[in-house]
Amino acid sequence: MSGTPARPVVDFWFDPACPWAWMTSRWIDEVSRHRDLEVRWHVMSLSVLNEGREDLPERYVRLMSEGWAPVRVLVAAARDHGDQVLKPLYDAMGTRKHPGGREDNEAVIAESLAEVGLPAELAAVGATDEVDDLLRASHGEAIALVGDEVGTPVVAIDGVGYFGPVVTPAPTGQAALDLFDGLVLMTRVPGFYELKRTRTAGPQF
Repeated sequence: MSGTPARPVVDFWFDPACPWAWMTSRWIDEVSRHRDLEVRWHVMSLSVLNEGREDLPERYVRLMSEGWAPVRVLVAAARDHGDQVLKPLYDAMGTRKHPGGREDNEAVIAESLAEVGLPAELAAVGATDEVDDLLRASHGEAIALVGDEVGTPVVAIDGVGYFGPVVTPAPTGQAALDLFDGLVLMTRVPGFYELKRTRTAGPQF
C-alpha cells in the first residue's frame, strides 16, 4: 500500500530588480494555485553576484548600484517582521517595477512598504550596510546550490536547485504544471546539470 506523496518544498531565491525572476515567480504562483506546495521565499542579489566585476557594461554598472536598496529593505523587513513578509513585499515592489515599468526606486520602496503595512522607516536601511551580512548569507545559500556562474532566479525543489527556469511569458494552466513536473523529474537525475538555449524574446508581462 503506497503512502501519501510528500508535499514538495520549493525554495525560491529572487532579486526584485530582475524581470526574469519576476516571470518565474508568477509561474510558481500559478503552480501553487493548483498544487499543494510549500514555497519558501529568499533574497539573493545581482549586486552581490557582480560585485568587483570590471567587465560589466555601463548600463549594468548603474543597475547593480541601484539594486542594493530594494534587497536590503527586503532583508531588513524579514529580519524585523518574519520571512512571511518577503513575498507580499516582493509582489508590491515587482508589480510596480516590472509590469508597471517604474524606475524610481525610492518611491517604489516607500509605496510597497505602505501597501503591505510595514514601517516606512525600513526604507532607510536601503542606503546602509546594516543588513549586508544577512543579505550575503541568504545569497550564499543559493550560490551553494548552483554555483556562481548563474543569475536569478534560483529554484530548488526538495533541496535540489537550478538557475531558472527562465520563461516568457509565465506559463499558466496545464502548461505551468507540465513545466513544474518536468523540473521535478530533472531534480531526480543526480548527474543533470544544464539545459540552455539563447533567449530570443524579452520578458512579456
